[in-house]
Amino acid sequence: MREVSATPHGASLLAAKKALRARILAARDALDPAERAAAARAIASRIASLPSFDGALTLLATLPFGSEWDTRSLAQAALDRGKSIVLPRVDTHARMLVLHRVADLDADVAPGYRGIPEPALHTPAVEPGEIDCVLVPGVAFDPAGQRLGYGGGYYDRLMPLLKPGVARVAGAFDIQIVAAVPSGVHDLAVDVVVTPTRTFATRR
Repeated sequence: MREVSATPHGASLLAAKKALRARILAARDALDPAERAAAARAIASRIASLPSFDGALTLLATLPFGSEWDTRSLAQAALDRGKSIVLPRVDTHARMLVLHRVADLDADVAPGYRGIPEPALHTPAVEPGEIDCVLVPGVAFDPAGQRLGYGGGYYDRLMPLLKPGVARVAGAFDIQIVAAVPSGVHDLAVDVVVTPTRTFATRR
C-alpha cells in the first residue's frame, strides 16, 4: 500500500498556511499595547546581544507595521553603533524587494506598499550582496526555524540573493511560535528565532 505523506502540499498546504496565518494574526492583534511594547523591548535586547548582530556591519531590517514587534529601537541602536541600516521597498511589478540604505529612521522613511514603512526615494540603493545580517519578518515560526510569511513570497525570493552565510534572524512574540509551520520546498528557514523569553538556534 502506498504511504501517504503527513506533510501538506498543493492546495492543502495553502489552506494550512492561510488558517495558521489568520489565527496568529488575530492573536497578535489582540495583544495589549503595553504588553506588546514590553515584549518588543525584550526581543530587541536579546537580538542586540547575538554575535551575528554584533558582528554585522550592514543590517537589513523592516520597520513595524500593524501589530508587528517594534524594531525601531534595535535599528536605532545599530545606527548608534556605526552600523548601516538597510530597508526594503516592494517592487510590485517585479514582485521583488529592492534595498536602500537609511541614515535617519524618520527623515529617510515614508509610507509605502500597503502603508508599510519603506525607504524614501532619495535614499541610496544597496545590492543584496552587501548585507551581513537580515532581520526576517514573519507571522509564525517554529523551533526548527521554519517561517510563515504574509503570503507574498518576497523574502523567499530575496534571501537566495544574499551572500552565503548571512545570518537570518527573526524576532517574534511568544504567541507566534507554533509546534510546526506548514512549509513547502520554496519556503526558506531562518537561523535564529528570538522571543521575549526564548532564543531558538536552528539547524539551517
